[in-house]
Amino acid sequence: MSPQPQQPTKQLINNRLFSTQQLKYITLAAYLGLLIFMPLWLIVLNPSSMSPWLSLTLFTLPLLLPMRGLLKGEPYTYAWSNFILMIYFLHSLTTLWVSKSDLIWASIELFLTSIMFLAGSYYAKYRGQELGLSIRKKQKH
Repeated sequence: MSPQPQQPTKQLINNRLFSTQQLKYITLAAYLGLLIFMPLWLIVLNPSSMSPWLSLTLFTLPLLLPMRGLLKGEPYTYAWSNFILMIYFLHSLTTLWVSKSDLIWASIELFLTSIMFLAGSYYAKYRGQELGLSIRKKQKH
């Protein structure tokens, strides 16, 4: 006796910890937090030895690239913005390793980056499923 196939979409939706909309809001909150925090940290809270304009350019400009797609809720943008997040992930880990005086600030950056990465990845996956998008070619049977 074989088990009856269940509808995977409904089962996946019922087993989720957060809804697609909640994941979008979590991602946007972490994104806006990072967008505000990075210049605040590098220019006001603990200014680095590099010029403020260089700090703004290096640590704020990359975050502005996916803004439009993130605000519109485009799953593709949520997916590829994770590549940009690797800059901040590596920056925070490097800072944690080399600078004890920036422990709190680097931890905040790591936290915001990790939250945005996780929530954004799941949003892209679930929203893509809802829209019927796929990165794989559909096989012909």
